[in-house]
Order: sequence, then structure tokens, then C-alpha cells
Amino acid sequence: MKIGIVCYPTFGGSGVLATELGMALSEKGHEVHFITYQQPVRLHFHPNVYYHEVSVPAYPLFDFAPYETVLTGTMVDVITNNNLDILHVHYAIPHASAAYFAMQILKKTGKDIPFITTLHGTDITLVGRDPKYMPVVTFSMNESSAITAVSENLRQETFKFFKVEKEIHVITNFVDTHRFQHSDKEHFKKMLAPNRERILAHVSNFRKVKRVEDVIRVFEKVRKVIPSKLLMIGDGPERPNAEELCRNIDLCDDIRFLGKQEQVDEILSITDLFILPSEYESFGLAALEAMACGVPVISTNTGGLPEINVPGVTGYLSDVGDIDSMAEGALKILENDKTLHQFKERALKHTKNFERAKIVPLYENLYIKVIEEYRQNK
Repeated sequence: MKIGIVCYPTFGGSGVLATELGMALSEKGHEVHFITYQQPVRLHFHPNVYYHEVSVPAYPLFDFAPYETVLTGTMVDVITNNNLDILHVHYAIPHASAAYFAMQILKKTGKDIPFITTLHGTDITLVGRDPKYMPVVTFSMNESSAITAVSENLRQETFKFFKVEKEIHVITNFVDTHRFQHSDKEHFKKMLAPNRERILAHVSNFRKVKRVEDVIRVFEKVRKVIPSKLLMIGDGPERPNAEELCRNIDLCDDIRFLGKQEQVDEILSITDLFILPSEYESFGLAALEAMACGVPVISTNTGGLPEINVPGVTGYLSDVGDIDSMAEGALKILENDKTLHQFKERALKHTKNFERAKIVPLYENLYIKVIEEYRQNK
């Protein structure tokens, strides 16, 4: 198949999943065309992968460049000149509406194709509910040839808040266990924790919804009982506040802000515990990638997190904002080497349910079904 993928190219979960999916499809022999405004962070060379940049020209009339219009035009160009079979857009805003617009243009030439919309979270639970966006999001979802969601929770949330008139297929996020696996980085660990301190970590885009200050508060409580270090991976608007909190509670020597990192798997390989105290996670891909490296997880019980983090098995769940409960769970896991090892083993074993080899065929089968139905109905 010739597949177009539209996504955000950043470190967020939707862009990561879209890129990983496209790379996996290319390795299976499909021709994959990425359409976005810059090269996705996890995209690397493969003979079956093509990248098409959405280049928005500056024009003095506009305070904000009309990205959706240029995206639509780029979709039309890529579909026409590469004879794509299907378009897969990740994150509803504005990709689904742009895809619909592109198909209306292409219908005039007889080159329209089906498009699938994958919902990832805040496009539905936060941004999409804004009254200014909701009519467009609802319309474009219903005009999609198929809709998928990355968790059962997100599927239910979508039906709850939007008048969706068709089925939503749940195809969970997946993890590439060939990349995300424990590797021997003991020399790094000795440098960061010379006295065998426990190492805790957090990975996110540091938005408010991630509640990064809760990570630090949990760490503060853990460190009072067990010698520990904290690695904060990623960047975003809440990083300055988090750094200021570290200074105010005098923990800067034990907390490192590493910024955006390409080789997150190497950092996770020296980590003992992953903390994800988000206000909402449609799935929690960062937690799954940590588990694949043998790292147990302390997370909130919101959104799709209970679908991947099993209490007492892979880690513990707590209510949003309950840092006392999170710290208590962390201490249960970290209190002795035997308990920690058991949690690490169970976390790793649990990720086998979300391996790339199990999930990617679900998308392939959906593509085939949608393409066949679309061609029959034309």
C-alpha cells in the first residue's frame, strides 16, 4: 500500500506513535509518505519512507499563517503525484478537517481516497471541546472513513462529548521493544548515583496537564527516606516553574533537568522508577516505554493509564494530586532490592501485550478494509 501519514512532528505522544507506525509499515514493505511542517523527531531513513514538508509562506496580511490551508494543498499535491491509497491523520485538530477539505478538492479529479482519523487525547478531551472547535471536530470525525482511538477511555470520552455517528476502533499505542529495552549502562548509573542511590525519572513535554511539580514533590518525600536522584527529561512551558521549585526546596543537587533527549531508552535503562502524575493521559506512551526498559511506574489513575499500569504488578495508581499516595507507592517499590527486581520483571513482561508486532497488523487490516469499502462505494 501507499500510505500518507499526517502528524505533529514533536516529542508528544501523537507524533511519536504516528512516526513509529509509519516506520514499522515501511519495514513491512509499504510506501509511507509523511506530511508535516518539519521532520518528525523519531523519523530516520528508510527506502520506503518519504517526507513532504508543509511550508507556510509568510504574508503580512496574516498575524497567524493559515497552516490548515497550506496543509490541505500539500495533501492534495502528495496524494495526486504519488497515487496514495489511503491517508491516515493523527490528532483531529486541524488534520481531520484539512483531510476532508483535500478530499473535496480531489473528488473533482477523481483522485480522492479514504482517510482515517486517529484520536490521541487532548484533541478530544481538552482543545476539541472548546465551542469554537467542536463543530469542526465533530464534522470532520464523522466524515472520516474510519476513526480510531488509542485507548478505551478515549473512545468513551469521545462518545460522551461528541455526536459521533460511527464506530470508533480502539487500537492501542505500542512500543518498539527492539529499541526500548534494558541495556547495560551501569557506567552512566555510577556517575549519576555514585553511592548507589535510587534513580527516579519523568518524561514529558512539561505542559500543565503533566503536573511536573508533583513529580518533584513526590521525589522530595521519597528522598527523605531513601537516598535518590531524579532525572527530568523533556522541555516545555512548565520547566521554569519546576526548576524554581527545586531551588526553593534546595534539591538542585539531586535533580537534573536533561531537556529533550533522543536516546530516552538509554536513560530509562539506568532508572529504577518512573513517575507520571498527569492530570490526564489518553494512554500514557511514556509509561509504556519505561516499562519496556524494565522500569515500574507510579502514575495517576486517570484516562487510559489504568489500562496499562496494573496496581501491585507494574507499579501503583493514585488520584490526581495525591502526592502522599504516590510517594507511599514509590517507597513500597524502592524499599528493597528484591521487591524492586520483582516489579521490574513484571513491568517488562506486561509490555509484551503492547509490542509493535501485535498492534501494527491491526492498522494494516483496517487500511485494507477501508480501502476496499471505499472503492466499492465510489
